[in-house]
Amino acid sequence: MNFSTITFLIGRILFGGFFLISGFNHFAKRAMYTQYAASKRVPTPGASVIVSGLLIVLGGLSVLLGAWTGVGLFLILIFLATVTPKMHNFWTIADPGHRMAEQVNFMKNLALFGAGLIMLGIWPLSAPLSLSH
Repeated sequence: MNFSTITFLIGRILFGGFFLISGFNHFAKRAMYTQYAASKRVPTPGASVIVSGLLIVLGGLSVLLGAWTGVGLFLILIFLATVTPKMHNFWTIADPGHRMAEQVNFMKNLALFGAGLIMLGIWPLSAPLSLSH
């Protein structure tokens, strides 16, 4: 394995693993996540937590295993595009500490969205690391 293959594999494990663990937390901490979603006025917060959890569990698993990666990355991008502005709407928060925390999460999700787009663009170049093409 060359350096770029190793770094891509490590990045894939970290990126996919992050979403897999985050998705599992949607189920393990469902009551807390549902309460938080309700506080952000998410319609049907209980169902939204389950659907968003499924999106990132399936997406993270896809990236981690290298199977159906285009679909998996698309699921992650859908999650980030829909959840980020609703859940991390820092521009509506008056409390400076809470505002900063939400802005950090908003920016983190923006960076993850960018990383997902990059992975979507370069994945075909890494076909030997994939189980499917």
